[in-house]
Amino acid sequence: MRTTRQTTGRAPRGAVVLAAAALVLTGLTGCSGSGGKGSEEKPPPGRGADGRAADTPRMKIAMITHAGAGDTFWDIVQSGAKAAAKDNVEFLYSADKEGKEQASLIEAAVDQRVQGIVVTLAKPEAVGAAVKKAVAAGIPVVTINSGGRHSRALGALGHIGQDEAVAGEGVGEELNTRGRKKALCVIHEQGNVSLEERCAGVRKTFRGTVENLTVEGTNMPATTSSIEAKLQAAKDIDVVVTLGAPFADATVKAKEGAGSTAEVNTFDLNAAVVKSLKSKAVGFAVDQQPYLQGYLAVDGIWLNRTNGNVLGGGRPVLTGPAVVTGEDVPALEKYTARGTR
Repeated sequence: MRTTRQTTGRAPRGAVVLAAAALVLTGLTGCSGSGGKGSEEKPPPGRGADGRAADTPRMKIAMITHAGAGDTFWDIVQSGAKAAAKDNVEFLYSADKEGKEQASLIEAAVDQRVQGIVVTLAKPEAVGAAVKKAVAAGIPVVTINSGGRHSRALGALGHIGQDEAVAGEGVGEELNTRGRKKALCVIHEQGNVSLEERCAGVRKTFRGTVENLTVEGTNMPATTSSIEAKLQAAKDIDVVVTLGAPFADATVKAKEGAGSTAEVNTFDLNAAVVKSLKSKAVGFAVDQQPYLQGYLAVDGIWLNRTNGNVLGGGRPVLTGPAVVTGEDVPALEKYTARGTR
């Protein structure tokens, strides 16, 4: 795992990832001071020593994402959120890949008078007004995963995720290290600003050429066919970068169908990708720790409502990225098997 190589104890190889991540502390910055020795302030509420849920008033937190059908990434995000929700939180999840529909879901959560909203900003122009409506209603909002640069302007408490441009740049550097010359960057959702930022980041640092291919990510057979056709038509493509874990497997199949020798690499992890890293069907993956995004978002709202805390002092809290390869598989398998990485 090539941020600090915590999984292997080895030093980072190359300028892969990501000085920016190391500069942001994933700590809690209190809005009100905590008492020192002898203070009469009570400690913040939390779970008891026996691990039971907190005894704070029950709150309702809604998460609304841009997830498309069948994208396993969001199952992992939800796993983290549900773990954090054990602190006496009713967790509500909804999603729609269309920006207009996602905005309607946000407005519905406001109308339900939830105590907090977690939202993605893949299409900030479509959902921005709804997010501002939530903030104006006094509902704390935390953004996760996508559109982080738009978060503060919309009034959110903060953003949790990776810097997509930096992640893409790290991938470009890794491709240079691997001696690649022509890359295909597969965008599985048209209009998603974070996916576009990833491909742009790859293009910025990669010394070869990069071509984008937009596919319909919710139709995996069609996605596989589109990638296969591209690889058949352009035999000089020597690497394919997919922007989500499910599309790595589709690309491996497309590569076989096209008789291509291109290396397959991907953003994001799941159990299938880890298996492919082990077999070397996939060269590397970029991990942004989606479990952590879900967990910290719900916990951040809970802490804000119960103790006035703000994660990261309002600055983005980076959960990645980190480049992982087959070397990291032994440390990852048990977590991907249970759906938390």
